[in-house]
Amino acid sequence: MNRSLSLLVSFLFLAALAVAQPVTDSVGKLQTDSLTLADSLRKAPLPVTGVTDSVSVMPLKNTGWKINPAIPLSLPELSWQILQQHPYFGFSANLSVSATGEVREFKGKDLLFYILVFLLMVYALLRLAFPKYFNDLFRLFFRTTLKQRQISEQLIQTPLPSLLLNALFVISAGLYITFILEHFKLNPLGNFWLLFLYCCMGLSVIYFIKFVGLKVSGWVFNMQEGADSYIFIVFVVNKMIGILILPFLIMLAFTTGNLYTVAMTLSWCLLTGLLGYRFILTFAAIRNQVRVNPFHFFLYLCAFEIAPLLLIYKGLLVFFTITT
Repeated sequence: MNRSLSLLVSFLFLAALAVAQPVTDSVGKLQTDSLTLADSLRKAPLPVTGVTDSVSVMPLKNTGWKINPAIPLSLPELSWQILQQHPYFGFSANLSVSATGEVREFKGKDLLFYILVFLLMVYALLRLAFPKYFNDLFRLFFRTTLKQRQISEQLIQTPLPSLLLNALFVISAGLYITFILEHFKLNPLGNFWLLFLYCCMGLSVIYFIKFVGLKVSGWVFNMQEGADSYIFIVFVVNKMIGILILPFLIMLAFTTGNLYTVAMTLSWCLLTGLLGYRFILTFAAIRNQVRVNPFHFFLYLCAFEIAPLLLIYKGLLVFFTITT
């Protein structure tokens, strides 16, 4: 009994202390602070900023709604009439063209890139389609076998890869000559691709005339075997030129500065070496069949190899100068 009475007295004493304490909790503080902040924001004036929009808030014109009775009221025509009567967009206004624009000409090398990729793909496909022909061609050119006559006969008996490699030589050599003329600023046409076309056509005409002339000369002088040997060596070297010049075409097309100069110099060295090697092979082949003096053979080279090229270039230069 005494214990229960003491617990009751303790509980009443704690309750009295709790009632006597002031109520200052966080909720009251938060509400007071919120109201004070709202009052300060209501009293402070807000800055006024202008709002700009791409669409005007004022109508362009106020013509009212007018329907043209001459136009049938189908969905497209009705939609167009609605757009013409729109107050905010001038669909019925005349088109204004500004004459102050500049025409931008893009001068890229996309077409040149595709042509070079095409040449590489042609060479790769020919290499895959005629592996034996390429092996015999390289063996004969570098003279790594003693059975040269047999290999020559095998190459002659496969005219299709020979014709395709001759076409590859014409395109590769024509593109290389075009690069050379552009490098020395000797382009009388002012158009790279037109000059490239004329170079390919010129090479085709030159070697066709040379082929026919050698055949006729061999028949007239009863030296068909010597003429055939000479023609075979010339076109074998041309095929090798068309293949070996491909890496230099890529470098001449897409490089500048010192790397371009190095590529140009190395290509000259390559062509000079191949042409010199061709003269040596042709002289050796002709001397085994016909008695010929080296000096006479040199005169033949100057008269039938170098002079026609110079005359053709001079004639084309004069022709284009007159026409332009």
